[in-house]
Amino acid sequence: MSDTPSPSSPNPAADAAQSPEEILAAAAANEGDALAQAQAELATLKAKSSELADQFLRAKAEAENARRRADDEISKARKFAVESFAESMLPVADSLEAGLVIKDATPEQIREGAQATLRQLTAALERNKVIAIAPTAGTKFDPHHHQAISVVPSEQEANTVVNVLQKGYSIADRVLRPALVTVSAPK
Repeated sequence: MSDTPSPSSPNPAADAAQSPEEILAAAAANEGDALAQAQAELATLKAKSSELADQFLRAKAEAENARRRADDEISKARKFAVESFAESMLPVADSLEAGLVIKDATPEQIREGAQATLRQLTAALERNKVIAIAPTAGTKFDPHHHQAISVVPSEQEANTVVNVLQKGYSIADRVLRPALVTVSAPK
């Protein structure tokens, strides 16, 4: 044997002095330390996993509660969306009922009452962003806002409105009902 120490042991004389039982005991102690360290690390990881699982469940519950609150808000918005519009219509209904109570109304009074009620109705619609679509004669036909009922010969340029048969209406730039129009035929 050489006098240089072996790379596995810093003190070869100490290795020679130890019995095989001592060497096994030292190896077992090293394994025991490694096992204890691995068990401690496992316990730490289990605790962290449990904490993350708890955080996940809390976040999931919070998201579910937020979704439920949003659904409730949407439901309430749908349910009561017409409330403002209905409040605007009540004076119109009141005027119509008041007009029907008068038994001996003259045709002029009936006409005046109908005109006043129509003004109330138009104002209520405008307050609620319901705007009339009533193109004038000579306006270019717009298929997004007008519905052509017929094509008639005319001196006007082709595809222009000749006559409005029924007004259309839009709400917030969305057409509720297109205006019914007659359109000039190509020459």
